[in-house]
Parts: sequence; C-alpha cells; structure tokens
Amino acid sequence: MPKHAQMLVVALGVTLATAMTASGSPTLSGPGTIRVTSTLEKHTHVDLGKKGPGAGDVDFYRELIYNKRITQQPIGHSDVTCTSTGSGSTNCMGTYLLPRGKIVVGGVIGSHQAYVLAVLGGTGLYDNVRGSLTVHPTGKSESEALFKLGV
Repeated sequence: MPKHAQMLVVALGVTLATAMTASGSPTLSGPGTIRVTSTLEKHTHVDLGKKGPGAGDVDFYRELIYNKRITQQPIGHSDVTCTSTGSGSTNCMGTYLLPRGKIVVGGVIGSHQAYVLAVLGGTGLYDNVRGSLTVHPTGKSESEALFKLGV
C-alpha cells in the first residue's frame, strides 16, 4: 500500500464528537472547534486495471470515532471511499455517523503528512455546517482530527 494510503488509513476516519449549542436548537447555530480520535476497524482495497498501484484503484475505510475525554466507548463511526488519481494523490469522500447527525467531508489528499479536507455539509445537528477538517496522525493505528465549523 502506498505511504499516503497508509496515512489515510490512520487519519481519515476522524470526525466530530457531539456538539452542543447554547440555544439547544436541533442544528448547530454558531462556529465551533471539536477534537476527536479514531481507530481503523476495516480497510478494503480494490486494485483496478494493471496489478499494483494505479489510477482508479479504490480504498474503503471504516473507522471507529472516539471522544475519550467523555467516554472510552466509540461515539460513532466513519465510512470513507478514496480513489487513486494515478498522480500520487487520492480523491476522498467520507460520511461520519454520530449520535446527533452525520457529517460529509471530501477533497484530494496529496501529502503524506497532515492534511485538510472540506466539510461539505451534514444532517441533524450538523444540518447547516460548513468548515474544514485538519487531520494529524498520532500513532500507528490512531489519529486526531480538528474540525473548525461554521454555519
């Protein structure tokens, strides 16, 4: 597996813990920053075309999402699909399923280090959310994510 794909395995399955709003409304009403961690539960690689890494290869990731400041149990999970562009980067789309809604992220990952993806939208509490996701690997099988959210 290419090094950037390994970083993706470690880093992409991170997302938001539940966010609370001051008004108690069913959607996020203001900017916020949330940190969570994740661990890989399952990775499936589909090698398309010629044997070995190449354009069109697809990777599917399932990760468990944690907010260990609150509980040691998972608070949700993520499902992420990444397609190799053939140029050393991957185009990824992910959905993060959380107790009070879902968040969708996407973008191209071209670096082996920390990276940023766009928050494209959500449902439930995250119905009107926009912003960015910054991912930092913290260990072999764990990563940390920082979501900067706006509405």
